Amino acid sequence: MFNANAAHEITSHEIHPQEAYNQPQDQRLPRTAPMQAESSFKVACSNCNLRELCLPIGLSTDEMNQLDGMVATRKKVKQGGHLFSSGDPFTTLYAIRTGFFKTCVVSEDGREQVTGFQMAGEIMGLDGIVSDKHNCNAIALEDAEVCVMPFNHVEDLSRQIPMLQRHVHKIMSREIVRENGVMMLLANMRAEERLAAFLLNLLQRLHARGYSKSELILRMTREEIGSYLGMKLETVSRTFSKFSDDGIIEVKQKNIRILDHEKLQAIFNASTC
Repeated sequence: MFNANAAHEITSHEIHPQEAYNQPQDQRLPRTAPMQAESSFKVACSNCNLRELCLPIGLSTDEMNQLDGMVATRKKVKQGGHLFSSGDPFTTLYAIRTGFFKTCVVSEDGREQVTGFQMAGEIMGLDGIVSDKHNCNAIALEDAEVCVMPFNHVEDLSRQIPMLQRHVHKIMSREIVRENGVMMLLANMRAEERLAAFLLNLLQRLHARGYSKSELILRMTREEIGSYLGMKLETVSRTFSKFSDDGIIEVKQKNIRILDHEKLQAIFNASTC
């Protein structure tokens, strides 16, 4: 059954809070791929303020010192840039430090299907494990930075540190739960229920990172939301307008304020009855 916890899993693998969510962004985002910059300095996981979110809890000092070698570099990705593209060889997992991404696939006729939105505190690149190549595009919706973790390093350390191996398994399992949640959303929910689930999911994930439970800035366009939720653009816009008219939310372009959380939750709960 698709529930509030499943709503949290719709788009997530976890790691970090950041300030960028409170900064305005342009309405439309370019689909070109500006240059990426990769920093060469070494990143110590033991000194990172994200470690409690992206690493298993309870590691010993020796194990934490071993993990310091897992992150090779950090990479900056400009807004609209590709972190990786469909067909690229798979060698690396990425932990998002700052910024917001979307993952998408492109059909033979050129149509884009958004498959997820990832924020700071989540892992990207798992799609490449099964075939040793990526099967989707990962595009930055704003300037972003990721930690680069060569997968062979992750595998080697997982064999040495059982707690890390279990953590990696949990991340993979969470992806299966996320996909099941999306299938339930697309198969059984009306437009209002889909958008309510989407907003509640974002609010829950942002709140877990220390942000407001009642306000958020959408980094994605209405069209991208529609692609992800299986809704036409006009349906997305109409549903936002209905929520606003009903006093559930206040909409100012990409700025969303939740006025009646209980009503929004009730719309979502109707889909689980």
